[in-house]
Amino acid sequence: MIPEKVRKVLEQYSLEVLEFEEGSTPTAEMAAKRIGVSVARIAKSILMKGKNGRFFMFVVEGNAKISSSKAKKVTGTKLRMATAEEALRVTGFSPGGICPFGVEGVEIFVDEGLSKYPVIYPAAGTDSSGVPISFERLKEITGARICDVVQMNDK
Repeated sequence: MIPEKVRKVLEQYSLEVLEFEEGSTPTAEMAAKRIGVSVARIAKSILMKGKNGRFFMFVVEGNAKISSSKAKKVTGTKLRMATAEEALRVTGFSPGGICPFGVEGVEIFVDEGLSKYPVIYPAAGTDSSGVPISFERLKEITGARICDVVQMNDK
């Protein structure tokens, strides 16, 4: 079930949500297979905690890893992955369903690599959902900063 705060954002911007069986899209690979797109088109949301105590969300291609040096450069602080407990407390979402919609008090960064796809698919706050959206629309709705923070895996 899509969280109410996410549903409100989706309705406000007339976005459709793809919903699947519970637990069917917790990883970028599983989401890509379920939706029928390449893993790179899954907009994976990663919450990180800065040494300064602030939380930052990075939305990157599903087959990408975040470069710690690039992330430090854009945030101005050393970062670590948020724990599952921190993610739930800060975003209201559990790992596997973290999304950039309805999140408050967290600066959101979207990696420029996602811009090469006409449609990308972030989660909708659950481990069984995806939201087809354009890069520009995602940026507009979330107020995200565009950046270059990834170190790509082999495709």
